[in-house]
Amino acid sequence: MDSSLKFSPCFSNHVPTGWKPKAEKLYQRYMKISRGLLLISAAALVMFAAGCTKKTVAKSAPPAPTPTTATERSQPQAQTPPRSTAQQPQQQAAATPASRLPDAKTRARIDQLLARIEDAYFDYNQHNLRPDAIKALQADSTELRDIIVQYPDYHLTIEGHADERGSEEYNLALGDARAKAAKAYLVQVGIPDAQLAVVSYGKDKPICEEHDEACWQKNRRIHIVAAAQ
Repeated sequence: MDSSLKFSPCFSNHVPTGWKPKAEKLYQRYMKISRGLLLISAAALVMFAAGCTKKTVAKSAPPAPTPTTATERSQPQAQTPPRSTAQQPQQQAAATPASRLPDAKTRARIDQLLARIEDAYFDYNQHNLRPDAIKALQADSTELRDIIVQYPDYHLTIEGHADERGSEEYNLALGDARAKAAKAYLVQVGIPDAQLAVVSYGKDKPICEEHDEACWQKNRRIHIVAAAQ
């Protein structure tokens, strides 16, 4: 018999002699049951503690990242479609304003036209355009108009001249009136008023130095030049 399951001396003294064998058996059975219950309780406590630990770890652990599938990796990101190449030149043309001054080639053509337009001449003390003066201004004025209207910052200057007779003030006024008469005609042709300037030199810039009517006639004139740009 297991010595640990025997009665204790204190308990054995209080049991009658005839009951001792039965009491010892009951006591041994009781102790076995008690030990079994203790072992079961201990095992249950261990299992409960282990279960709580697993739950705590499971709650505190961060969620695992979602794996990226091969299809998602191979799928390209959406990109903004490029603008139509047909629209880009139009937008660039709109962003770049047209030049308001002619290029070198166009300037050369304007100079040729101005050289071909003859000076318009006037009668003595007159500023009205004569028929021959109108004919002189008509030459190439249409093509000249068609060119310079495309370049608003390009200007022409109409010079008014007089012969040597008369005072300085009078000839300046006469030269101015002659230049304005020519300007009015060119505006009527279609050249913008804002692109035509007038200046009078009076008798200060003669092209002939003789003192006779033939020479004076050459000095009573208007002359068209390109303004300083």
